[in-house]
Amino acid sequence: MLSLEEALTRLLCSIRPLAETETLPVAEALCRVLAEDVVSPIDVPAHANSSMDGYAVRGADVDVPGKVLPVVQRIAAGQVGEPLRPGTAARIFTGAPLPEGADAVVMQEQCEPVEGGVRIQVVPQPRQWIREAGEDVRRGSVVLPRGMRLTPQALGLAATVGRAQLTVVRRPRVALFSTGDELVMPGQPLKPGAIYNSNRDTLKGLLAQFGCECSDLGIVPDRLAATREALRQAAEHHDLILTSGGVSVGEEDHVKPAVEAEGRLDLWQIAIKPGKPLAFGEVRAQERSAWFIGLPGNPVSSFITFLVAVRPVIRALQGAAVDPPAPVWLPAGFDWPRPDKRREFLRVRRGADGRLELFPNQSSGVLTSTVWADGVIDNAPGHAFRAGELVPYLSFAEWMQ
Repeated sequence: MLSLEEALTRLLCSIRPLAETETLPVAEALCRVLAEDVVSPIDVPAHANSSMDGYAVRGADVDVPGKVLPVVQRIAAGQVGEPLRPGTAARIFTGAPLPEGADAVVMQEQCEPVEGGVRIQVVPQPRQWIREAGEDVRRGSVVLPRGMRLTPQALGLAATVGRAQLTVVRRPRVALFSTGDELVMPGQPLKPGAIYNSNRDTLKGLLAQFGCECSDLGIVPDRLAATREALRQAAEHHDLILTSGGVSVGEEDHVKPAVEAEGRLDLWQIAIKPGKPLAFGEVRAQERSAWFIGLPGNPVSSFITFLVAVRPVIRALQGAAVDPPAPVWLPAGFDWPRPDKRREFLRVRRGADGRLELFPNQSSGVLTSTVWADGVIDNAPGHAFRAGELVPYLSFAEWMQ
């Protein structure tokens, strides 16, 4: 078995980012990956402006508290005032451009309107309550880097610098199918010996989360010829083929030999728990080829191996960073005296006392654990620990980004 790091190194060295891009309105680019840097053509703010409702003054005119100045103009946001004459003040509102000559704003709570003017109750500090030009963004700076997965706040920043459209990498096209004669789709009668196909909806949801275009090819019968035909068809129009089930070594596990017959299989077991039977390779069609990843059939194994192996592949295809989320070291709330020889991903959640709580059943078939948990402990092979020891915690929320 390969370590996870060895497997990912072999896997990712073959993946090249997709070359095709598309240009979208900013509002439609959420969760897409930028294909080029976004460079600001402007300073933000474009001019010095007030960060408070108050009065714009020249500091030299207010050398003692209680100074009264005549108010000679009123400047609201979106208006440009006249240059401020010495010995005068301007009524100014939040976001309004600072008039030429002013070098401070005094908030209205520290001022008292009087007949013909305003009494400034404090001596202002230079540049107080002023947002400087370019304080947020400098003209010519890269505000959003190529390879970034666009968040709502990133869309707002693109709009801030005047971008109406963004060029993004096209969505990876992923073909998804399950194998197993025991599988039944939800909504159908559950005959004896059958189980509902939960992996389909979990994996479709994960693919949508990571910005993929998914083709659902359904359930393929447990027969070698049927599996080979499904792989050939999927390779014609997709960048990646993703399957669940059939990658172990049983007599009814046909995915491994089918991929070997239709292309090549580079690896198929990694030293993690859950998720040992992971297959990676390439399937060739008449005019093109598609990458292949075969996930194990147990639902927790399928979920975890997607996060540790499929997520990096998708991000590599998108030209995004493939690094996993950085762990947070938190105290365990339980003993783990009998670790596995493989690297373990233990389903846990943060308790009210700040310690990590363990889901009592860590079986790879207990999908409930992934809903109850908010993350996993990334436990090194053979590492036993006691309650109170700091352990590396990876949250699902971080992993989904």
